[in-house]
Amino acid sequence: MSSHTVLIIEDEPSLVEVLSYNLEKEGFEVLTANNGRDGLERARSALPDLVILDLMLPLIDGLQVCAQLRSDPKTQNIRVLMLTARSEETDEVVGFNVGADDYVTKPFKV
Repeated sequence: MSSHTVLIIEDEPSLVEVLSYNLEKEGFEVLTANNGRDGLERARSALPDLVILDLMLPLIDGLQVCAQLRSDPKTQNIRVLMLTARSEETDEVVGFNVGADDYVTKPFKV
């Protein structure tokens, strides 16, 4: 049985640790990047099944990362889950407009 790959693009180390631990425990292969630029490079080289993407990232923000993933034929079909501390409805709408498949607000501060 082949494992599915998840790329976590998140700049909060403690959240990356929690997400990675739980995903690996469920049998997923987990890749990580702590800024938007590195996340885009990892997505393009690894072609993960899912990207968990923070909205507020250094170097390139999550909205730009998502838009670039969607505009590249090589990465346009990767599922993207936006994960953010921002809870405004307009942020969610913008996330969906740039191509996010789903949008989750972080329920706690790590």
